[in-house]
Amino acid sequence: MSNTSKLKLIVFKSALDLGEKVDYHLKSFYGTEESFILPIKETWFSDGHGKVELLDTVRGKDVYMIQDIGNYSLEYKMHGLINHTSPNDLNQQLKDAIGACKCHPDSLSIIMPLLYAGRQHRRNGREALSCAANLRELDSDPYVKRFITFDAHDEGVQQALAYTEFDNFFATNTILEDFINNTDSSELENVIFVAPDGGAAGRRDFYLNSFNSKYIIKDAGSFYKKRDYNTIIDGKNPIIEHSYSGNPDIQGKTAIVVDDMIASGGSMFDVIDELKKRGVEHIYVMCTFALFTEGVDKFNKYYEEGKFDGIYTTNLSYIPEEYKKEEWLHAVDSSKQVAQVIRNLHNNESISPLLRDKSYIGKVLTKKIDNNK
Repeated sequence: MSNTSKLKLIVFKSALDLGEKVDYHLKSFYGTEESFILPIKETWFSDGHGKVELLDTVRGKDVYMIQDIGNYSLEYKMHGLINHTSPNDLNQQLKDAIGACKCHPDSLSIIMPLLYAGRQHRRNGREALSCAANLRELDSDPYVKRFITFDAHDEGVQQALAYTEFDNFFATNTILEDFINNTDSSELENVIFVAPDGGAAGRRDFYLNSFNSKYIIKDAGSFYKKRDYNTIIDGKNPIIEHSYSGNPDIQGKTAIVVDDMIASGGSMFDVIDELKKRGVEHIYVMCTFALFTEGVDKFNKYYEEGKFDGIYTTNLSYIPEEYKKEEWLHAVDSSKQVAQVIRNLHNNESISPLLRDKSYIGKVLTKKIDNNK
């Protein structure tokens, strides 16, 4: 059996668009017209249960399952009611597919770009460590070889894994390259990278350290969230104030606000307002996942008022098509990076260059500015 014929993808409907793009790049890498996607059948029963059936063999294969637990667009009927898939539904579906494979593949890898329960990474009071517990359950399955995710809210959750490989990738280069190619070079020469809260400081530094060129003046700043811990609204302690820490002289700069995800966007709006008060000229937001849990109306309003210039995110988790049409939203295609990860792992090659390469963006940046001088 050839190395190519051993490689198979199981792509769930939740990740179909991403999976088909990954398949396209793999076919290009290997110089073949034959798809790597193994056909499956996904069924949801009227009582709410679901099952996955494999329509071809996985015996002796190197199988990579791609699941997007953030896709809420899929519908199924339960007791006559229309339900939309939730992370719980899709995570359970993944486990059903693992069970359907049984012990037949040579290796089984899970690609879950948006980590299930990723923000529940530590115990606060009487609650489950849901993310770690889920990983621990996968770790107990002897046929799951590795778990692949992107921009985990806290990489420390991998401590739950004793036997399963855990790889946490970043789409930093993909996002920054698209940003550089779509932005006027004059906006790139004096920048400040901003963390919207303490938890995002590491991500900010990763972007900051990648943004290297002899033409660039760069700085760093961060905000600290002061919360009212005596009040709970919608399950959260409301933010009283965003306190800024960093160089106070940021007037006229281009601010790049970095985080792992946007949910409702509430705290991001506060940060944008605070930066505008300090005279920042251009504001761009960069995040791996744009969830838009409360829609995009307020983002449209802020953009129309000139408060920010754009949001750069990835297609690693579901974004409605109508949102992608907004002028300010750039959903960067990260499928080639996923395909490169799969190819390197399948061929037992190093993945280190794909994990934290900080040299590439400097070359893109310098070339951009050189071409505009």
